[in-house]
Amino acid sequence: MNEVPLSSAPTPPHDTAASGPVERWFATEYVEKMQRFLGPNACRRLAIFALPPGFVLSVIVPVYNECATVSDVLGRLRDTGLPLQIILVDDGSNDGSSDILDACSLSPDVRLIRHPHNRGKGAAIRSGVAVATGDVIVIQDADSEYDPDDIRGLLQPLIENSADVVYGTRYGHSDRQVSPWWHQSVNGFITLLASVAIGPKLSDVETCYKMSTRESYQAILPQLKEDRFGIEIELTARWARHGLRFAERPIRYQHRWYDEGKKITWKDGVSALYCIVKYGIFRR
Repeated sequence: MNEVPLSSAPTPPHDTAASGPVERWFATEYVEKMQRFLGPNACRRLAIFALPPGFVLSVIVPVYNECATVSDVLGRLRDTGLPLQIILVDDGSNDGSSDILDACSLSPDVRLIRHPHNRGKGAAIRSGVAVATGDVIVIQDADSEYDPDDIRGLLQPLIENSADVVYGTRYGHSDRQVSPWWHQSVNGFITLLASVAIGPKLSDVETCYKMSTRESYQAILPQLKEDRFGIEIELTARWARHGLRFAERPIRYQHRWYDEGKKITWKDGVSALYCIVKYGIFRR
C-alpha cells in the first residue's frame, strides 16, 4: 500500500470571515441565533447544531473506476461545510480515476491511498480506517447514488451522544427516489435476516452511510476480515457485539444501473447471507 500526501437548514448570513458562510453553519454563534429564532425543537429537526471545538470528520471514499463522478462527490463533500479529512482509497482503478485522484491529493484536506490491484470495498475501508485521524468516520461511495448533504443529519445523534453508530436508511420515508422492486426486496430480505441474527432492528443494513467515532471503528479494525461488500454485515455484527447503540436517519438515494458503473452483483447478495450466518449466528 503506497500513500500519497481530504441537510437542510436555513442559510446563515454571508460573512467575509476566512471560514466562509458555509462553515459557519456549525458555529456556536449561528446555532444560538437560530435557536432563539426557531426554538430548540425546530433546530433539532433541521439538524442545526454546533460542532465541538477542533472537530474533524474523516470521510473514507473507496474508488474503483469512478472517473466520471469522483470529482463531483469531493466537491459536494466540501459543500457540507464540515471540517473534513478526506481519505481517498484508489482500489486498483484502471479507467483514468487514478489521474484525477493524483490532482485531488494536492489539497491539504485529502489523503490518498493506493491499492496496486482491486481488493474490494471492505479492504478499502480497512485501509482508510487505519489512517483516519478525525473524531468521527463515515464512508462515502465515489458514485452519485448518495448525497453528502445528508451527512449533517447522520452526525447529529453522535454529537448529542444519543447513539454510538448511525446508519443512513434509504427506505421507510418519502423524500427519496423509488428503487426497483427487486432492489428493495433483496435489501429488505437481507436486512431482516441480519436484524434477527445480529440484534439491532435495522431497515437498511446494506447502506453505504455507516457513521461512528474513530475509536469505535479502530477498536474493531484488527477483527475485520471481509474484502468486498460483506463488510456491511461484518461491521454491523462487530459493533452490535460491543454493545453499541444504533440509530438510523433518512437519506436520499439515486439508484444507478450496471451500465452506469454499478459494482454489486447477485454474488454479493449470496455473500451477505453467508456473512449473516458467519458473523451473526456463529459469531465468528
